[in-house]
Parts: sequence; C-alpha cells; structure tokens
Amino acid sequence: MKRLIVCAALSLLLALPTGASAKKVPVVSVNQFVEHPALDAVLKGFQDYFKDKNLQVTYNVHNAQANMATTTQIASQIMGEEPDLVLAIATPSAQACAQKIKDRPVLFTAVTDPVSAGLVAGIEAPGGNVTGLSDLSPVARQVDLIREFQPDVKAIGVIYNAGEANSVVLANLLKEACKERGIKVEEASVVNTSGVYQAAKSLVGRCEAVYVPTDNTVVSALESAVKIFDENNLPLYAADTASVPRGAVAALALDYYRMGRQAGKMANRIFNGSKTKDMPVEYLQDLKLLVSKKNAAAMGVRIPQAVLKRADKVLD
Repeated sequence: MKRLIVCAALSLLLALPTGASAKKVPVVSVNQFVEHPALDAVLKGFQDYFKDKNLQVTYNVHNAQANMATTTQIASQIMGEEPDLVLAIATPSAQACAQKIKDRPVLFTAVTDPVSAGLVAGIEAPGGNVTGLSDLSPVARQVDLIREFQPDVKAIGVIYNAGEANSVVLANLLKEACKERGIKVEEASVVNTSGVYQAAKSLVGRCEAVYVPTDNTVVSALESAVKIFDENNLPLYAADTASVPRGAVAALALDYYRMGRQAGKMANRIFNGSKTKDMPVEYLQDLKLLVSKKNAAAMGVRIPQAVLKRADKVLD
C-alpha cells in the first residue's frame, strides 16, 4: 500500500509543469513608425528593462518606414500573431493599432497628445484596451531656449508633417508660445521624407532660427535639412536629444531611452494583471539639455555661457 502511494505521488509530480514551463513567456508585437535614433531608443529602453530584470520576453518587431499605409498593414499582421501585448511606437502606429486591435492590450509610446489622436478617452482614465506614455514637448521652454541663443529672433521656422496628428499639436503649441513672445512662425510642411530637403530650403531668408518638433518624418531625414542650414548659417534647434549629434545646435528634450524603460515597467504591470483601462497615461517629467559646439559654429551662432553651465552634455 505504501508503495502504491509513493508511485501515485511520483506520477502526480511528473504530471505537474516544471518551473520553466509553468510561466508562459509573454510575446510583444511592436509596430514602430520609422527608424530614427529617438524611436530606436524607445524600443531599446523597453527591451533593456526586461533584460535587466532577467525577465524573458519574445518580440515580433515591425517597422513601417514612415509609410502610413504600412502601419495599418502591420496592425493587421499583428492581429494574426496574437501577442500578449502590442507596443506601438509613435502616433501613426498607435492609431493604426488602436483602430484594428480591440482584444488585447495596446501600449503606446512617443505619442504627443493621445486624447486628440483618438487613442484614449482621457489621460487619467483611458477607458479601453489602450494606454501608454506621452512625449508632449515643453514647447514654450524650447522657444525660450532659442531666445537665449538669439535674443533678437523675429521669426522661427518649423518643418513638420501635417499628416502626423502629433506634429499638428506641436505646431499649434509653437504658434501659441511664439505669439506670446512676439515672434512670427514660418511653416514648411512635408508629406514624406523626400520633401524635407526642399522644405528646409524654403525657410532660408524667411526666419533666423528653425525648430524641428518630435516629427517622425522630419527627424528621420534630418541630415538633409542640416545640410541646408549649415550652408546658410541658419541655426537648427531640436525637440529630441538624439538630433543634436546629427546636426542640431541644441535640444531641451525628453530622454526617449528612459521613456522606453518606463514603458517596459508599464508592460510588466499588464503582464501581472493590471488593466489598461485603469492605467493613466504617463509622462516623463525631467528634461535633458544637450548642446553642440561644432554645430553651433557651423550654423553661425554662439552658445551662451549660462546654457553651457547648465547643459547635461556638451558635444565638441
């Protein structure tokens, strides 16, 4: 009888799942709008969060290469992958996923205004299967930074894709901030990356400084604009720190790598049972100031000593 009990116990133990197989490895499908340093940093930060926590995650990574139609195709493909969570990086990708995917969590990052983009019902109470992190830029503070460099600036140019909802919001914030400070805004809109060079050329002679918001289309083709601004001593200021090594004079901006890590933390809460409808949209509060001596010299502007003193990083 004792032998029968032992055998039964062994059989039961063998039938139970092992520790390695008991816990399902979550699958994350990624819809990233375009490859450029800021958005790439979001994905790396997200993946590094789980790596540093020794948590295994499987990824299906898709990139739309700045094509609006492709974001929708990717969203449809992700539906077939049936992941545990969808990570949508940038507004167009988030909108495509939110419209298509209703039966699983969608976590967005690098989205300027999730309410006006139609992603959530409200910041504090998203109310559906979508939540995430906003990268709303401190536009007024960025305009004040430009004025530190150029106190007599009369007109600021801006290049943006009017087809990106996030960029329209930022362009309007720029107009408001500039109006309050008596500065004119000169606009140059694009529909794709190939139009960035011509848009940059169109601003020459119309303004004394140029501001590039967190516009995915423009930032992905930034070097073509930098070439024009270098040739014409027209200083360029960016809304993301990754654009400074690529040619901008300065940026007072969010750290997109840290945003990715914060998104990873939100995703882990979802994996552990939190509901997106109850998870408020989150923001990064602290900003980084990067300046480039080389780019400032190339564009004919002097970096104020006060800016150098408080900069988080100064590139030679």
